[in-house]
Amino acid sequence: MMWFNSFKLAGRELLPIVQGGMGVGISAHRLAGAVAAQNALGTIASVDLRHHHPDLLAATHRCRDHALIDQANLTALDREIQAARRLAQGKGAIAVNVMKAVREHPALVRQACESGADAIVMGAGLPLDLPEMTADYPKVALIPILSDARGVGIVLKKWLKKGRRADAVVIEHPGYAGGHLGAAKLAELRDERFDFERVLAECHALFQSLALGKDAPRLIVAGGVDSHEKVRRWLSSGADAVQLGTAFAVSEEGDAHLNFKQTLADADPAELVEFVSVAGLPARAVATPWLKQYLRREASLQASARADARRCTQRMDCLSQCGLRDGISRIGQFCIDLKLAAAVRGEVDKGLFFRGTSKLPFGQAIRPVSELIDYLLHGRYPAAIGQPA
Repeated sequence: MMWFNSFKLAGRELLPIVQGGMGVGISAHRLAGAVAAQNALGTIASVDLRHHHPDLLAATHRCRDHALIDQANLTALDREIQAARRLAQGKGAIAVNVMKAVREHPALVRQACESGADAIVMGAGLPLDLPEMTADYPKVALIPILSDARGVGIVLKKWLKKGRRADAVVIEHPGYAGGHLGAAKLAELRDERFDFERVLAECHALFQSLALGKDAPRLIVAGGVDSHEKVRRWLSSGADAVQLGTAFAVSEEGDAHLNFKQTLADADPAELVEFVSVAGLPARAVATPWLKQYLRREASLQASARADARRCTQRMDCLSQCGLRDGISRIGQFCIDLKLAAAVRGEVDKGLFFRGTSKLPFGQAIRPVSELIDYLLHGRYPAAIGQPA
């Protein structure tokens, strides 16, 4: 008899395990499809998926035409969703993560829906207009990423006025998660308002005050979930599912280069770097050679910031707000697309490697998705590596 309840989403009953979306290209069709094949929720990160398609990358090399680059990325997203669905073979569910901060987020949402995604996950900003973007696809589940109960309340109330309920909410703790984080300032990353116990209790009280009853969103906690014991803890404390990113990124099926996986697996969580991204959001990553060098020069780069469209090195204007392109001196001054693309290719000396603060369940071992999910839900370690000390 199972100790956990199924995670109900988009008319399906899933395992209560969610694989987080990681770009550029870290979570594409291989990873999302493998997770869904285990009857869990796999997630494709929608940003700049051209990097997994040599023909699309070649067609847009040195391209200055935004429309052509945008269309190539929509084509890549469609291909990735179709490939993930084939790998899943009708099991689980496929979500697409779309960052609100990305300039073309409405088009990416539409493409994901048209291509058959089961859910849209949106963070990096309040997704207040997501119901309008998905109005023609009422069966697609909508999942905002937020970090505190206040943000949940703002989004849910706005959506309810539009006649749309959130199907689930990812509660991401900025003190533990990797990548872009849901706090306004670096100093706030570990604020007590983000504690899962508090947020879960406040969200359940919010749902009761809104009389949502059985239609209340499912709650998914993300950040710091690194063991079977923690999965048990949160699923018995008001969460409906748990989300992991880094642990899935280093799995055998992860879409990134082996160097990427080993860089994350070898990193000491205590030595990760927290900084403000070019998107204006706090971020957390491995202290690679490029990032160390950038942070040494950050103050001087910010002092010489200026608005200049030519600073967009990739000519794609991927972000609605970009510190480098728009001359915003208080935030990051580098091309994030260039650095994340280098990371997915395994270029350790050039890339930006986002990572969460947790230890990895299997240490430095690169193991299949099936073994990770089995461990998270049942506490069983792969025989090949044995139980760690």
